[in-house]
Amino acid sequence: MAETNEQRKIRVLVAKPGLDGHDRGAKVIARALRDAGMEVIYTGIRQTPPMIVEAAIQEDVDAILMSILSGAHMAIFPKVMELLHENGVHDVLVMAGGILPDEDIPAIEAMGIKGNFGPGTPLSAIIDFVRANVSPERMSQELPPLAPTAGASFEATPAPAKEAQ
Repeated sequence: MAETNEQRKIRVLVAKPGLDGHDRGAKVIARALRDAGMEVIYTGIRQTPPMIVEAAIQEDVDAILMSILSGAHMAIFPKVMELLHENGVHDVLVMAGGILPDEDIPAIEAMGIKGNFGPGTPLSAIIDFVRANVSPERMSQELPPLAPTAGASFEATPAPAKEAQ
């Protein structure tokens, strides 16, 4: 039997924390990551830190990318990092994107958020960063397949016939 050197796909959670309703950029990044061969879980808009951490744990992701435009990053990011650590999640790559003032970057990095991508960052730079920074130990672990998510399209199953009354 031939051996395969094929690694499993990197699994990335793309989240929109806070009350920011603008998600076009997050969707573009999610699609680019998917097109680059990664498994992507997109949480949708208006996610709380507990929702993001719970999704990351349930989906056993290798990386989290939070996209925020509202300016609430210095309130939300510390809570996400705190909840990850409280839940024993120490080996997941955490990244941020969106409107992140230059003066906040050192504090964001001090929280353990390693990638910070502002508007105009080439998609290839984000893809390369994820590939280069996901923990090699995580990539050696087998993962179960992704669970279907709400809104996913599936083959239509005929509805049961209604009884005549």
